[in-house]
Amino acid sequence: MTFSHDLLSGQVALVTGATGGIGLAHTAAFRDAGAEVFAHARKVSPALSQLEAETGCHGVTRDLATPDECRALVRDVVRAAGRLNILVANHATMSMAPLAEADPAEWWRVIDTNLLGTYALIQEAVRVMREQGSGGRIVVIVSEWGVIGWPDATAYAASKAGLISLVKCLGRELAPEGILVNAIAPGVIDTPQLNVDAEAAGVTLPEMHAIYAQDIPIGRIGDPEEIAEAAVFLAHPQLNAMAGQILQVNGGSTRGRV
Repeated sequence: MTFSHDLLSGQVALVTGATGGIGLAHTAAFRDAGAEVFAHARKVSPALSQLEAETGCHGVTRDLATPDECRALVRDVVRAAGRLNILVANHATMSMAPLAEADPAEWWRVIDTNLLGTYALIQEAVRVMREQGSGGRIVVIVSEWGVIGWPDATAYAASKAGLISLVKCLGRELAPEGILVNAIAPGVIDTPQLNVDAEAAGVTLPEMHAIYAQDIPIGRIGDPEEIAEAAVFLAHPQLNAMAGQILQVNGGSTRGRV
């Protein structure tokens, strides 16, 4: 899918978790659509510097494990750019363990980062967008696992399910102000995480791709660019009837109502 290079001209977008597989694609896609992009990472790194050099984005760093840091990140962007029009809440952390063996501290760290952190980001972004008086777009990256659940991933799946409910509520609450909140629930996507999955399963990466593809009607796993294109679509300034929706970009593997 190709979007006009001036589609988001004049818009300032913040992408969290920008140095991961899907985050990199978000940064490039919003840049290509004409937005001024602020790319967030937890700390300064060669990956963030490379992203700045390759895309012309502005790197910003905060540890989003605490609400105060989340709110400070939004303020950092507004201080630098003077405004914020689009928030793409893409950051996340994950741990895997059977429920009976899960470390409570680690379980809550996942919830605090993924759910509470995103709540704090949105709360501050909404404050800014209200002051601007011109509406805005908020896109939250959730997960297919937040829809269907997944063994050994209770904290991650619960955090994403919570985000789905948050998006539905805010879709109703904020739409009258022109602040449109929607989410994307990706299925299995070709990111570095699959290397971890392959190692855990004792198979090669191509074999891991093939295993996951068996349960996907289109016969393959997804590309990060497909998620990023959906995010740009939801940020379209003339897309005024999408609010509180969950786009399931998963090749048809999940078709349930959310």
